[in-house]
Amino acid sequence: MELSAVDLSPIPAGGTAADAFENTVAAAKQAERLGYSRFWVAEHHGRAERLAGTTPEVLLGRLAAATDEIRIGSGAVLLNHYSPFKVAEAFGTLDGLAPGRVDAGLGRANGSPAADRALGTDRRVENPDEDHEERIRAVVNHLYDAYPETHPYADLSVPRSGAAPPAPWVLGSSPSSGEIAGTLGLPYCFAGFIRPGFAERAVAAYRQTFESGVLPASLDSPRVVLAINAVAADTDEAAARRRAPAEAVYRRMQRGNLGDQTPSVEEAIDELGGVPDPTPATLDADEWPRSVSGSRETIASVLSQLADRIGVDEVMVQHTVPDHDAALDSHATLAEAFDLDPRT
Repeated sequence: MELSAVDLSPIPAGGTAADAFENTVAAAKQAERLGYSRFWVAEHHGRAERLAGTTPEVLLGRLAAATDEIRIGSGAVLLNHYSPFKVAEAFGTLDGLAPGRVDAGLGRANGSPAADRALGTDRRVENPDEDHEERIRAVVNHLYDAYPETHPYADLSVPRSGAAPPAPWVLGSSPSSGEIAGTLGLPYCFAGFIRPGFAERAVAAYRQTFESGVLPASLDSPRVVLAINAVAADTDEAAARRRAPAEAVYRRMQRGNLGDQTPSVEEAIDELGGVPDPTPATLDADEWPRSVSGSRETIASVLSQLADRIGVDEVMVQHTVPDHDAALDSHATLAEAFDLDPRT
C-alpha cells in the first residue's frame, strides 16, 4: 500500500510560524527519503496562533525547492474563497518550480464568520454543490488550456513547465464531494479525520457517479485516497500516548473552544483523564475511528482494514503530534510498518 502525508504546520510550543514552516520542510524532506508517495499541506484560516498553514500555494514553493521527487500538493486549497483563474495561476507557477509533480487538491470550507468576511467569501451560496463543481471545472480548464476558442477565457493562459500539468484532486468528507469528484472523473481524497463515518457512503457515491473523459484531467477509472489521523510508535501503549493530543483536540472542537495551542501529550492526558485506550489490532466491522494509533504491526493492520473496506491502495496520514521529533519518529515508524522503499 502507498503512504502519503498531509501537514498542518502547527505552531510549536513557544515557537512562531517560522519554526512551524521549518518543521514542515523537514517533514517533507523526510517523507521523500522514506518513500512516501506525496506530501500535502493544508489551509486553515483564523487559527494562526495554532496553525501556520494558511496559504498552501506559498508554502509549496518552498517545498518545491527542498524536494526533488516526491509529489507535493494542497490538502486542500479552499476554492470557495478564491477565483479559479488565480488558483490555476498559482498552481501553474508551482508546476514551473516542481515540473510534473504537483497535486492541486481542491476543497471547500467555511471558517469563522470574521475570517470569511475578511476573505470576501459569500457564506450564502444558493447551490453550493453546483458552484463548487463549476469552480473545479474552471480550475482544470485553465490549467489544461481547455476552454474552447469561443469562450471568453480562451485567450488566458497560466505558467506551465512543459511536463504534466498539476493533477487536480477533489477533497471532501461527504457523499456530495464524492459525487462531484465522480461526475468530473477526477481522483478523490476522503478526509476521514473529519467525518470518518461517511467514508463508505462517500466513496460509493464517487464510484457510482464516476465518468471518464469529462475533463482533460479525467481519469480512465476511479482513484481514491483515504486520509486519516494516524500515529505510530514502538508499542501500542506508546502510540496511544501520542494519540492523546488528537483526542483532546476533538473534545475541544465539540465544546467549541480549541484554545490557543495544541495541548502537549501530558496536557492532553490530563484533559482526557488518562491515556486513551490503544487502538485494537482488529476493528469492529462498522467501526470508523477518527484517529488511530499503534505499533508497526497494529497500525499496519488497522490502516489496511480501513483501506480494504473502501477499496483503496493509498492512505494519507494526518497527525496532531505537537512535538516535532515525535512526529518525525511516527512517520518513520509508519514507513517501516508498510515497508516503504526509501529514496536514495
